[in-house]
Amino acid sequence: MVIATQLRPERLAFLVSMHASLCRQSVPWEAVVALDGADPARLPAALAADPRVRVLALPRPVGAACARNLALNEVRTEYVNWADDDDEFTDHAMALRLHTLEETGVGWCAGYSQDLYADGATALWRCPTPPGRHEAGDVWTYWKDPADTIPLGPTTILARTGLVRAAPMGGLVQGEDYCALAITCLAPGILLPVPVYRYRKHAGQMTAQVSYDELEAKARVFAHRFGASLRAASLSPRDAASATP
Repeated sequence: MVIATQLRPERLAFLVSMHASLCRQSVPWEAVVALDGADPARLPAALAADPRVRVLALPRPVGAACARNLALNEVRTEYVNWADDDDEFTDHAMALRLHTLEETGVGWCAGYSQDLYADGATALWRCPTPPGRHEAGDVWTYWKDPADTIPLGPTTILARTGLVRAAPMGGLVQGEDYCALAITCLAPGILLPVPVYRYRKHAGQMTAQVSYDELEAKARVFAHRFGASLRAASLSPRDAASATP
């Protein structure tokens, strides 16, 4: 598990909830928490006392993409999952996807996500990619245009660590996780039609900020072209000729 955080006061309770959701998992796990220029002394006690949580304290703020990628250096597990500090996992998230990976030998396994509201209510988000097995590159065909809904939720993907290192976070100040979806171009995977991640809706999230739309379109174009180009590069010469990067 890789989590980047600036330990902002208004998000600490959310980080504690994320940790609690990991503690409810039925399979072993460990997390690398990248402190993006934050004081390690502000880490909530529950995380600081958990031996499964390892802290990467960065000396200055570097942004979410860089912090996550540097934390990826510290991952020791066979599989890895990106996560945000203000969200949480469903109780069965790790076991369902881990067992699928081990039983099938695919490179990644994803699920649906839920929007989580302040009153505890949830709303299911069904991604454009249909459930089932998908060969390398197939997921990208469900993202026709950069402005369209992304084909999968990046934080719903549990994947082999080597593959994640080959397609990590993009060098963007936002939308960096769109680039992480390119892992689906490197290996076959399976989408389970069950929610595995809860995406917290609140006023402090990046997507709720006034400045968010200023760069969103450009970030999407970059990420879309990255994945499309990676897919085209992996196709046979005949198929690549018809691919549109």
